[in-house]
Amino acid sequence: MSPRDISHEPAAIVGPRLPPLWLLTMLTGAGPFTMQVMLPALPLLAQHFAVPYATAQLSFTVYLIGISVGQLIYGPLSDRFGRRPLLLCGLVVYLLGSIAATLAPSLGLLVVARAAQAAGACAGMVMTRAMIRDVFPANQAASKIGFVMMGMTVAPMMAPLVGAELQALAGWRASMLACAAVGLVLPLLALRYLSETLREPQPLPGLLGILRAYLRLFASPVFCCYTAVTAFSSGVFFAFMAGAPRVLVEGLGHTPRAYALAFMATSLSFALGSFLAGRLSGRLGVQRMLQAGLILTTAGALLSLVTLLLLPLSLVMFFLPMLLMGVGNGISQPNSLAAAISVQPKLAGTASGVVGASQMAVGALMTVAAGVLEAGTGFGTALVMTACALASQLGLASARRLGPRGA
Repeated sequence: MSPRDISHEPAAIVGPRLPPLWLLTMLTGAGPFTMQVMLPALPLLAQHFAVPYATAQLSFTVYLIGISVGQLIYGPLSDRFGRRPLLLCGLVVYLLGSIAATLAPSLGLLVVARAAQAAGACAGMVMTRAMIRDVFPANQAASKIGFVMMGMTVAPMMAPLVGAELQALAGWRASMLACAAVGLVLPLLALRYLSETLREPQPLPGLLGILRAYLRLFASPVFCCYTAVTAFSSGVFFAFMAGAPRVLVEGLGHTPRAYALAFMATSLSFALGSFLAGRLSGRLGVQRMLQAGLILTTAGALLSLVTLLLLPLSLVMFFLPMLLMGVGNGISQPNSLAAAISVQPKLAGTASGVVGASQMAVGALMTVAAGVLEAGTGFGTALVMTACALASQLGLASARRLGPRGA
């Protein structure tokens, strides 16, 4: 099957019943919430441990690496053993990592604990996408993923504000304690409400079988192109998240709370884009929606660069182009994900893991790039965002050029 054909799949629901969307939303949101709850504290974390900002930012970068590696493991194993058991194992790892992060006496141990948090939290991100694709054809899957992304936007939207307020009340450890509380609740809800959606387990015997599954996916240039589209379009967002705290706290002199409140506006724009994806993807098709989303994302990144060149740096003008980028990402992400994992529907779990890992790997690289280039003026962040947006456009153009031959 080719991504060119996905808009022609039947729109009927097939297979087992989908677990409650509210639960899938919570499971998907745990990872982004945990990732972003520490962002407002990065400048102060550097002061607390007496390290440079780029070193403190490792607690964010390593988290992304942990999510990247974890998804490569969960995806293929879930195709063999089912979505539910792998999810429960991941949630246990997340809980243990959150407890370790709360008690970490040094930045090094905090970074290690954050990696464990990520390795556990990413199970929810992988399993949610795979469960939706187990039950729905591609266009409908994009719509459902869009609704889940819209709903779970509340978690990362509130995370910086929650982190800033907890930090003001009881220090940065309080935010990690909040993550531990989330890690206690989610397994109980999963045990109560989660049902298995995998209809046909795929034989993946040992490491060799996992490698074969990866090779089947990477043998498709179209899959690789859609994976690149997903990774680099989200890289725009990761670069912004890495650079914005320094711009606002060090460059403009605002408090972490001010950053958190401004970031909420960006998250709301992402929620709007996800809502549009949920409402329109089934009607207009994956390709049209994906193109529209990337156009908006690229326009937002370019506008950010131009604004910084022509106008004085300010909180409003720094965040305003991000609203356009947020809408574009909200539209493009569910559609690029649906396109990628529909290239090999029987390996939806493995494909979901590969795409998610690629997202986080590119995101980690972009956080490092933004950390190195950003000096508090916003230019370094804008440059990285623009490069990612243009790379995603190149990926989509390549996928369309390859067409059915690469499927």
